[in-house]
Order: sequence, then structure tokens, then C-alpha cells
Amino acid sequence: MNRTANEGGRDRDAEGRARSGRPRDGLGRPLPYGAEGVPRQPEGVVRAPAETLSEAQRLLDAGMPFHAHEVFEDAWKSGPEAERDLWQGLAQLAVGLTHAARGNTAGGARLLRRGADRLVDAAPAAAAYGIDADGLVTWGRDLAERTEAGGAADAGRASGAADADGAAGAGEAESAAGGRSVGVDPVAEAPRLRRGVA
Repeated sequence: MNRTANEGGRDRDAEGRARSGRPRDGLGRPLPYGAEGVPRQPEGVVRAPAETLSEAQRLLDAGMPFHAHEVFEDAWKSGPEAERDLWQGLAQLAVGLTHAARGNTAGGARLLRRGADRLVDAAPAAAAYGIDADGLVTWGRDLAERTEAGGAADAGRASGAADADGAAGAGEAESAAGGRSVGVDPVAEAPRLRRGVA
């Protein structure tokens, strides 16, 4: 996407809409201008549902749930209204995993639950594409609970207290990670979107 800056210094796309031109890491976090980032997903791509699922699964398996959410976002914007809850639910699960991986326990858990709730309502549309809606609902709710439980444990350490075995507080772990909060492993937590597809 071509980027331009207006007189106020904001990045704009060719149509003049605000779009950040900053490079991003694999979890979609902005990096400083000039840093090497992960290539972004092209926006507005119309894909067949099978292609959407295949591309999103590839990105999830690569630990790039933010990018997978963008693929699902294209599907909900270009697909039929009857499938909107399906693609939005999948996008919310992917961005929930993104936030959980970034260490945002509250936001991650909230989005995982929202996505799971949408998929309950979208089960008929999911079944048409072989999407394991029941499995994804269970996965999303389980990860939300585990994310919150981990966040509660980290919150006690963030105040500087060491745990029983003398481990460092969350602030020290954040410093070791380059100032970024450490969350769940997005590769280890990547869900399977379709039944029977490895």
C-alpha cells in the first residue's frame, strides 16, 4: 500500500485514509520507522472461504495471529451478511490470541470470549466450511481462563514481590523481553480451524 504523509505528519494511504506506515512485528506491534518488520497482509483481498481458512491457519501456525485476524477481517467485509458472525468471531479469536501473546491478559481474555460467543451463534455457517466451531469455542474459552489466571499470578509479582522460589517479578521479565510484556506462546496455542485438517 502506498503511504504518504500529510502536513500534520500522519501516514495516509492513496485514498487519504489514515494508515500507519510503521513496520510491525509478528504480533502486529508497531516498530520504529526504519526497523525491519514482518510483511503486512494486503488489505481488501477477496478470497474463497477455503482459501481464507488455509491462509489464516498458515499464519496462526507461524505465530502470527494478528495477521490471521486481518485475513478474517477481509472475509467478513467481503462475504455475505449471513456469514458475518462467523468471520468476525474467528477474527476476534485471532486478535484475542494476539493480545494474550502480547501479555494483555484482560484484553486477550475479553476478545477470546467474544469470539467464542459469536461462533456459538455462527455454528451453521461454520459447519458449511468444515470449521470446528465447537472445538474453537472450547479453545477460546479455555485460553481466556488460562490467560486471566496467568495474569492474576503476574499481577502479584509486578509489585516487585518474588514468588516462593525467588523468581523475578513481571517487570524484570518485561525488561528481559525488551520492554514488552511476555504472554502466551502463539505457536503453541494456535488453534485448528477445521476438523480433520492437520
